[in-house]
Amino acid sequence: MNPVITLTTDFGFNDAYVATMKGVILSINPRVTIVDITHSIEAQNITQAAFILNIAYRYFPEKSTHMAIVDPGVGSERRGVILKTPSSLFVAPDNGILSYVIDELSPNGKHLNQHSENHEKVIPKKGFEAVVITEPRFWRQPVCPTFHGRDIFAPVAAGLSLGISIYEFGERITSLHMLPTPKPSFDPQNNLIGHIIHIDNFGNLITDIRNTDLSQENIIVEAAGQYIQGISRYYEEGKRLLAILNSNGYLEISLTNGSAYDLLGLDVGDEVKVTFA
Repeated sequence: MNPVITLTTDFGFNDAYVATMKGVILSINPRVTIVDITHSIEAQNITQAAFILNIAYRYFPEKSTHMAIVDPGVGSERRGVILKTPSSLFVAPDNGILSYVIDELSPNGKHLNQHSENHEKVIPKKGFEAVVITEPRFWRQPVCPTFHGRDIFAPVAAGLSLGISIYEFGERITSLHMLPTPKPSFDPQNNLIGHIIHIDNFGNLITDIRNTDLSQENIIVEAAGQYIQGISRYYEEGKRLLAILNSNGYLEISLTNGSAYDLLGLDVGDEVKVTFA
């Protein structure tokens, strides 16, 4: 099977940026299969990219290389890194874009409470390796300070797809910058308080509450003054607001044949309350 490289960016499709990176990759490894996860990340929205990358990467073959470029700090002192996990390789700026991947794969990830806006996290030892990208012999020259995706990350990803060891690209590091990954918590009345972490293309409000956080389906979900009784199984189960466990195990709020986002006016970071009946 041909090696796989995925791309996640905020570049859009109206410019030549994505095609340029693909050209660089294919010039180094013509046998690679390139898959677009998305190029529709909101401009410079690292948190959104981190969430979508974490959702998508696990469905690709093992040893795939995932290149994620949402990089408002391009050209600055921020590092470029490679992260190797037990199943995958990631090439990205060290700006928090790998936060969800690292947090979910951490042994105690679901118990972490992260409050800092930008802090380092020690990489779990077993099955994880990381290097900072410092070896210029793999880069496209001259390097443009505003397009590291083309000149650094794309050729590095292509080199990894050829089987080059991650340690050829730079020195080992033991920590990466992390962004907060929200998690639900219980209030004094034993209600579960979650947060909206993503709004998909259909206007579904995806929360940080997982199926593993719900001990029963007999619940009441409160959002923007609206109350939703129980968990529905599919999107057309009634013409109303629904609480549903989506295909990735997250509790989301949906509106049959409509947009819950437009109806409720909630946004990323807003709270959702679950009461157990």
